[in-house]
Amino acid sequence: MYCPFCNADDTRVVDSRLVADGTQVRRRRECVDCSERFTTYESAELLMPRVIKSDGRREGFNEEKLRAGLQRALEKRPVPIEKIESALGQIKHVLQVAGEREVPSRTIGEAVMQQLRELDEVAYVRFASVYRSFQDISAFQDELNRLNSKKTTSADV
Repeated sequence: MYCPFCNADDTRVVDSRLVADGTQVRRRRECVDCSERFTTYESAELLMPRVIKSDGRREGFNEEKLRAGLQRALEKRPVPIEKIESALGQIKHVLQVAGEREVPSRTIGEAVMQQLRELDEVAYVRFASVYRSFQDISAFQDELNRLNSKKTTSADV
């Protein structure tokens, strides 16, 4: 690691600690030449898979597009930004752990729906109505019935 003060290429680690959620390491370093100290952050670089769209096109994973979709579904709902970011992290984690180079957009959509179901049922139904292209009120009713039956089943357990 180069020293940001004198550009020497010999620095030593003085202290290492995990940051907040354990996905980063904070390191205090000291330059061997000028004795200045500075902080670096280290995290694993995991590549996100490419997305196979429903029409067969392929595009790079776009985290901002995913974030915008979640925020649109959760608009005017009482869900803190921390929970939205956590859901986003969970979706990304599922995609990274799968280890696939390409994933169908449906896989991402289903992961989003699962996170929304846990965050906010209204946001879930909003997203599902667009994602599944509800054509009439009966499609909404069917989804609400499915949601209620899953809720009842999990309450019984």
